[in-house]
Amino acid sequence: MPWDEAGMPALTRDTGAKPLPQQAPAHTRPGAVPSQYERHGAWVVVTRGAYDMDSITPLADALDAAVRKYPKVILDASGITFADSTLLNLLILTHQAGTLRVVAPSPQLQRLCEITGVDSILEARDSVDDATVS
Repeated sequence: MPWDEAGMPALTRDTGAKPLPQQAPAHTRPGAVPSQYERHGAWVVVTRGAYDMDSITPLADALDAAVRKYPKVILDASGITFADSTLLNLLILTHQAGTLRVVAPSPQLQRLCEITGVDSILEARDSVDDATVS
């Protein structure tokens, strides 16, 4: 018997059994659609929840559309519970495309920005009203 047949696990052999139904990966979760509104000529995007590569798309779409239309974009980040390099990259790209101000970053996001040095690039403000002022 050839070595590749002898080492083949029983689960991969054709036994005539029906295949298992396809399941979504356990780590996949839909991204929350951010709420948005205009305030004193700026566009405000309010986020809630966790942001990583599996959940960033709705926020990325919102920030991309906002930075194309408004001279100033404000991200209310007070509701962010988790962020990784995916969100940091998005914030940097948005900052490069226009004026981005981050309002009330959560402690987790604030610490991530400090560790990576992104806090020296982004403008953080205490409130949306404060962020609308030049």
